[in-house]
Amino acid sequence: MTTNRYTTVGVLSDTHLSRLESTFARHADYAFSDCAAVIHAGDLTSRAILDVFGNRKVYAVHGNMCGFKTRSSLPESLEFTIAGYRFGLYHGDGIGYDRETELVSRFAEADCIIFGHTHRPLVQKFGSVLLVNPGTFRGSGRYGRSGTYAILTIDENGLSAAIHRLPPE
Repeated sequence: MTTNRYTTVGVLSDTHLSRLESTFARHADYAFSDCAAVIHAGDLTSRAILDVFGNRKVYAVHGNMCGFKTRSSLPESLEFTIAGYRFGLYHGDGIGYDRETELVSRFAEADCIIFGHTHRPLVQKFGSVLLVNPGTFRGSGRYGRSGTYAILTIDENGLSAAIHRLPPE
């Protein structure tokens, strides 16, 4: 599938925030300032953090670490279309050993499936489906690596994704 438009979409997951923090807001602006839309693959903990994305279109699902209020206001999974490409979005908890097969069977019509939960970034083709896990946006602890996110690009070459690392704090 080709498109005449150039679109970038930001993807993040596993922010684990109970409220909007200035570091998160700064990192979100750094990572997603040029993005037309943002996709959050769950474990945002509080839905309030989505406010940082302003007027951008936001697609989000809850994760296993979300409280009742967030779980009841966001779906467990979501299907949507951007620039003619079909997306499946699911946090990823509860998936068995054969993650790829289970995701593809869950979203049989998807061109791209986005998930989180593992905190391990991944961009991989599984058959004709692009699988994307942006990793954890907040990093892996005080001695760990900085956070990661993904940027999806839709252009005349089709749909692609790349993992990016946030700058150290």
